[in-house]
Amino acid sequence: MPLVTRQLASRLAGLEVNALVAAGTLPAAIFDDARVSASPTPIFDLNGEVLFHRVALRAKESVGMFADIAASPVFGDTLLRVSHGLVWDEKALIAAAEAAAKKQQRGFRYDTARFVAYSYPKVAVQFLAGNEEVAMIELGSWTPVPPARKRPRKEDEPPADFERWSLIEEYPRYKPAAGERRITEKIRQWEEIAPATGRFDPRVISSERFVKEFAAVTAFRVDTRRVAYGPRAGDHVPCYELQGQETSVWCVAASVQMILDFYRYNYDQTRIAADLGLGTLANPNGLPYTSDGLVVTVLEALTSNALDANMNTTPSWTEFRSEVRANRPLISFIPGHSRTVAGYTATTIFSWSTFRGLLVYDPWPPTTGVITQWENFDTSTYRRTFTAAVKLV
Repeated sequence: MPLVTRQLASRLAGLEVNALVAAGTLPAAIFDDARVSASPTPIFDLNGEVLFHRVALRAKESVGMFADIAASPVFGDTLLRVSHGLVWDEKALIAAAEAAAKKQQRGFRYDTARFVAYSYPKVAVQFLAGNEEVAMIELGSWTPVPPARKRPRKEDEPPADFERWSLIEEYPRYKPAAGERRITEKIRQWEEIAPATGRFDPRVISSERFVKEFAAVTAFRVDTRRVAYGPRAGDHVPCYELQGQETSVWCVAASVQMILDFYRYNYDQTRIAADLGLGTLANPNGLPYTSDGLVVTVLEALTSNALDANMNTTPSWTEFRSEVRANRPLISFIPGHSRTVAGYTATTIFSWSTFRGLLVYDPWPPTTGVITQWENFDTSTYRRTFTAAVKLV
């Protein structure tokens, strides 16, 4: 049984999102009045355990929103991320994946379908006949996820860009006992502040109600910054665009494209992919981990060295914060994936609740991408960062 049930996940999502909207960390214009789904979607790890619950947030407008709540102690915290721009509809997604599977297999049959984080946080639909997998279809690209391969367990070798791997088995951030203690304590603290039998109903997002209900105990301290048009406060208007990856393995090319777009260098993703050695649209491939340094080379070459790029193999919260405050987006590699970061927040709501989040422009799902506002820095594994600064003349 997962550490956090679906019912509890729905309640925690409502509490966490309400608090972040009340603090101004999430925009009230988008999230206020949204309804929290009472039937979250369990997302499984490849080892069969429930990894987290995806809780849809339904707004009057057609903006897709969801919050991910940990079900496994591997994370050590409850809220993993809040995203918008991608509608989460279980039935529609399974139907699309089933249609794709039928095109791949004649006589396709299955008993059950479930969502699997085949390369966390990327998700696929896994179709089972009995206990045997008959197909796994990636969301967005609607292509079959390759079978697991035997690869050397080198300490510094991450999974490939389109490879299935188990987060619980390969990248546990916390040992089970320690992670369980942290999550259990967080749940206890929420129950003490907002008991399930109390007046506050977290099923509706309302910053006004949250502030009114918890005025005596809230102590908002918010440090938030986003990359924008210029570093001056007076014209600090968001000026950053999301680019979806054009194939299942071109997350690095899409990430480089986003950075170049910010600095007004407009290159097609196919050109960037060619310079990175990622093949063509018809025959694409990912970036080998031994070639990570090519990101630096390409960023500098495509700007005629107007940008000074650097790779950091030990990413830290301080680096993300410093780069964003300098009005510079950066590329972030996590195991098996690449995204860009264009903002951060350090939000304290109660004495026991400080949320450190990153504003992630994620090129996955393919062709669309999604904005994660915010990704919990303390529940994620960061493998590389790439910075780019304009050279002074």
